[in-house]
Parts: sequence; structure tokens; C-alpha cells
Amino acid sequence: MRGALEDTICAVATAAGEGGIGIVRLSGPQALVVASHVVRLRSGRPLVSISSHTLHLADLVIPALNTGSENRSILDRPSTSDLLDEALVVYMKAPRSFTAEDVVEIQSHGGMLVLGIVCKVCVESGARMAEPGEFTKRAFLNGRLDLSQAEAVLDTIKATSHAGLTVAQRQLRGDLAREVEQARMSLLTVLAHVEAAIDFVDEDISFLQRDELVRIIREAAAVVHKLEATARDGRILREGAHVVILGRPNVGKSSLLNRLLREERAIVTAIPGTTRDLIEESIDLGGVTIRLVDTAGVRDTDNMVEREGIKRTRLAQDEADLLLVVVDGSVPLTSDDLSLLNAVKGRKHVVVLNKTDLPDDVELDAALVGHSSCRISAKTGSGIERLKSVLRGHLISKGFDTSESVTVTNVRHRDALRRASDSLGQALESVQCGMAGELVSIDVRAAADALGEITGAITTDEILGRIFSEFCIGK
Repeated sequence: MRGALEDTICAVATAAGEGGIGIVRLSGPQALVVASHVVRLRSGRPLVSISSHTLHLADLVIPALNTGSENRSILDRPSTSDLLDEALVVYMKAPRSFTAEDVVEIQSHGGMLVLGIVCKVCVESGARMAEPGEFTKRAFLNGRLDLSQAEAVLDTIKATSHAGLTVAQRQLRGDLAREVEQARMSLLTVLAHVEAAIDFVDEDISFLQRDELVRIIREAAAVVHKLEATARDGRILREGAHVVILGRPNVGKSSLLNRLLREERAIVTAIPGTTRDLIEESIDLGGVTIRLVDTAGVRDTDNMVEREGIKRTRLAQDEADLLLVVVDGSVPLTSDDLSLLNAVKGRKHVVVLNKTDLPDDVELDAALVGHSSCRISAKTGSGIERLKSVLRGHLISKGFDTSESVTVTNVRHRDALRRASDSLGQALESVQCGMAGELVSIDVRAAADALGEITGAITTDEILGRIFSEFCIGK
């Protein structure tokens, strides 16, 4: 980001569009002074005199500027039309604000015209428009949040399930940072002793013995491994699970989608090949967002449109977290069924035996040995709740509880933990083999630095730019 911390920044902090309330946020050393150009308190007091963290009723006005012989407003409007809106205004004195700077929030009606004019006045009064994520970036740079907490702000905003929100809030409260920093500080203790032993090898000073070094490194590695093991569940909680429904035509894929969504989303007919494109919708399954994708029926066909749909089906299949392979449970498996079942071997999948409202094929169970399966009727709804339970069991690790464990949801964090784990493995091997302290210190420092990247103790402008560019303007 190009802006300096000395700048006062402003932006609309609420979502674009019409709403009952819209908020313009200012942050920086001149926040009060800039806001006073557009805010007139109903009490008659100057804005700069109000107490911190108190709410005040105000009028928003377009200030007039003397420009030669005419008294013109900033927006070239007559001074007789300077009343813009009424608002509530709150001032938060540094460091007791989100950014740890002086902050003023102007809460007016949520029309984009009003909010845009307020921002324009603020900019022409000495502020500048904030860049994406700049308020949260300032909170990090000013020590209000560590980097993992700053990223949790974005996760909170984007959460689509209760479980994902719970994980984001735990990280925002600093649970992940505390575990990571505890492991990192223990490694820095090891590093200090190892490097001191190198520098003062001839001195009569007692340093950590090999057994103690091994114990500390193993304890740090255990923390890293525990966190790393949560990454898959964490990604699903953060982004949602991608579940693709596969099967040959007319086995009930679209009927299953409609039953899970509890609405007629996909067209269902007796004509094979009705679905020729991907249909994607989301459901909440026990606090986990699942993105269901209904696909074109897989079969050999000369129809150009249907072949394109099957091509898209195979692409979606490659990207899925879980595959639902639907077969007609009332008839023997066809060659298309067998081909599809063979294609999903080695992939996480569930075979859905549909049409239990019809007589079952007696040989079907033997043909599906080795496959996880579930019997349902998409027509009547029989077995759907059981299928939901099976789905969640395949997507989230058994016993996983977001309220009791720290969960890694971020790809950047997972990568840092993987590098820390590799370095700790090398360091442990070096200590146990009695290798030189210089070699041990290289790996221990690499592990500590990797952990430091998670909280921002070790970071670069490139990393910061990449993280905060994902935020919206105003946050």
C-alpha cells in the first residue's frame, strides 16, 4: 500500500447499495478536524470538543468555500442548499479504536449519493480515500491486531456457516496466535542457547543439554503437527465443501439436488440428458457450508451440447472434495455405472442407491463391495437425513469440535506450518546425531521464522500487500 500512517483516510464502511444506515469511517490524526467540515452537531458544540466514545446527533452539511466573488460550495452547489442529511456521529480517541488511531464514524441514511458526497467533502478537507483493507492493516501495524487476527476479520466477514464463524472468532480472539507464539518462543530459547554455546565454547557456562534440546524441539513439533492436522477441516469450514453429484442419465441426480435443497431448483423429466450444464447451490449441513453441483449424466452420446456438459462434469469431478455417485438401486448396474465407479476409485466418494421406493436389485450389494454407500429415495425423501449425516462424516474429521480446538483455516498458515514442521524435523535429526550447533541453529531459526510469519512477527511488504488486497474498501 502506498499510503503513509500519517495520512487521515476515509471510506464508506458499509456495503454498496441502498440501506437504512450507511457509515463513513475516518481514521488518522486529523479525523476530527476533517469530519468537522461536514458535521454540525445539533447541540451547537464544535465537533473537536466532544468526548470519546459518545454518540451525537448531527446535521451533515456541504460546507461553503469563498471562491472570489461567489460563495460556492465544494460541490458547486448553492450555499442555500447545504443541508445534506441528519446523522449520528461517534468519535473514538486513540488508542481505543479499531485502528488504534483517532477514528470518527458518521452514521447517516444508507443512500450511496449521501455517502459519496460525505466522502468527497472529507477528501477535499484533507483526507484521502482508503485503500482495500487499509483500516485493518493500520490495526495490525499499530499493534492492535496480529496478522492472524487481521486475517480472521476477513474470515468473519466472509463466513457462510456457523462453524466457520466460530473458527474465525476464535482466531480473532487470538487463540491461534497464542499457540503459535508459545511454540515460537520455546524455539527462540533453544536458538539463544545453541548460538551462545557456539560463541562461548571456551567459557565455563552451562547451556541446555542435548536431551533438553530434543524435548523442547519435540514439544514445538507436536504443536505444529496438531495445528497442521486441522488444516483440511479448517479449509472446508472457511471455504465450504465442494460436493459433486455424478451418475448416468435418469438415475435421479437432479431429484436428489432438489430434495437436499428443499426446492425445485433443477428440471426433472423422464427424458435422458435433461441436465446439460452444471447447476450449483449451497446448503448448511450441521454448521458446514456445502456447495452442491448437479452435473450432466455421464454416457456415450453424439449430441454436441450434451458432450460439452459431460466435459464440464469431468472437470467438476476433478475439483470436488467429495463425490456423490448416484445409481438406480432398482436395476442392475450398467456399463456406464461400472465405468463411473471405476473412475472414482481412490477418490473420496459415496455411492447413493436411489429409488428405494421401487423393489431393490438383489445383486446390487455384492457389486458395491468396497464402496461406501447409502440408500435413499429422492422421490419420497426416505434416507435423506441419513445421507446428510454420511456426507458430514466424510467431510469433517470424527470428533472435530470448533469450540474446543484451534483450527487452521488459511492456506498461508498451512504452508508456514508445513515449512516449520520440515525444519523442526531436520533440527531434531541434527541434535540427535550430534551435529554442529551451527547446523542446528539454521533449522531452528527457519522453523521459528516460519511460525513468525503466521502472526506477523516475521513478514514482508509483499505478504501484507497480498493479504490486505483481499479486503473490501472500508475495512
